[in-house]
Amino acid sequence: MTQLSVGKEVLSYCNKCKLTLAHIIVTMKSETTIGKVQCKTCQGTHAYKDPSAVKASKTKRGKNVGSKTKKTTQNSISDIWLEKVASATSKSQKYSIKTKFELNDIIDHPKFGPGIVDKLIDADKVQVIFRHDIKTLIHNK
Repeated sequence: MTQLSVGKEVLSYCNKCKLTLAHIIVTMKSETTIGKVQCKTCQGTHAYKDPSAVKASKTKRGKNVGSKTKKTTQNSISDIWLEKVASATSKSQKYSIKTKFELNDIIDHPKFGPGIVDKLIDADKVQVIFRHDIKTLIHNK
């Protein structure tokens, strides 16, 4: 598990962008508690907001948040993505619904960027880890 410290990347909810995005840790309250973060997208600095806590509060208010399942681990999605891409041996392939992908294939998606196939769900679905999100994509059609 990576240690949290100033300068490290972490996922946080950005009120300005209204999204969970990559942020850089600016201050720490204690060794294990993040204080302030800076959004890598809008460059705004704000208090750290745990993405899972933000989603939970939205659900309590009755808004339909969706039913996407995400991995819950101690590492951020970015850390998992970096580890997987670094250990991959295949070349990057452009994403197409017609192409058949295998486990650990690197995909270059036009909207989400580079990703790596983490799980084969069905004959025509794969779970792909992108830098900031995990998506289910259709393939082999």
